[in-house]
Amino acid sequence: MLTNFLLLFFTAMIAGGLAYFIPNWQERYFKLVLVFAGSYLFAITVLHILPELFVGTEDATKMGLYILLGFLLQQVLELLSSGVEHGHIHHHGHKHGIESGVWTLMIGLFLHAFLEGTLLSHDGVLVAHDHSHHGHDHHHHGSGNLLFGIMLHKGPEAFALVAVLMTALKKRWVFVLLIIFALASPLGMILSSFLFDTEFIGRGALNVFYGMVAGGFLHISTTIFFESSPDHRFHLNKVIISIIAFALAISFEMLA
Repeated sequence: MLTNFLLLFFTAMIAGGLAYFIPNWQERYFKLVLVFAGSYLFAITVLHILPELFVGTEDATKMGLYILLGFLLQQVLELLSSGVEHGHIHHHGHKHGIESGVWTLMIGLFLHAFLEGTLLSHDGVLVAHDHSHHGHDHHHHGSGNLLFGIMLHKGPEAFALVAVLMTALKKRWVFVLLIIFALASPLGMILSSFLFDTEFIGRGALNVFYGMVAGGFLHISTTIFFESSPDHRFHLNKVIISIIAFALAISFEMLA
């Protein structure tokens, strides 16, 4: 768990730190990185998270409901964060516009990152109901693949956050907010593990969190797809990047 903590924290810190030192970054390159991260996130959600969730529940309909609620919750969070979690970087002509929304931006992003960190509790093993009475054991795999996917998502997210905040706040405050954001996912991982280990919450409650996070991932990744081609034209480079991301996710999942 310590390794996961450090990887999540420093991924956000390093990616966010890049926005300090690349003032003239090219948006088209950032969007290509975002397409890769979104494609990989979508792939591991479909290949890893959803199968584990549906195999590990006694009521598939309820799990589908949790995923749907997560999808809708992400829509609400984006009202607070202005879509920074899937790469929206808005350049405001004056500082007041972003200063007045810093609190809502950080609340939305922190809650989003905190929830996704719960997926990595117990070293990334999705908690399932005991199916021994059905005559088979439930097998968990690919936690490293899941961690890698969250890290890929976390990097562009942190970069976008710092790029937005740099338009309005002093660098020292941007750095403080970046640290708070970088701690969100690790804290979600640690707190959910602690609450489960102390039996404050049960397996069913964790699976509710997992289902809602999966719904949020579906929302974010599909939004990236749609927004990367707003004119609905065919972009070969984006298709190639998506195929590479899918192939990488499939390979890691098969080897896990």
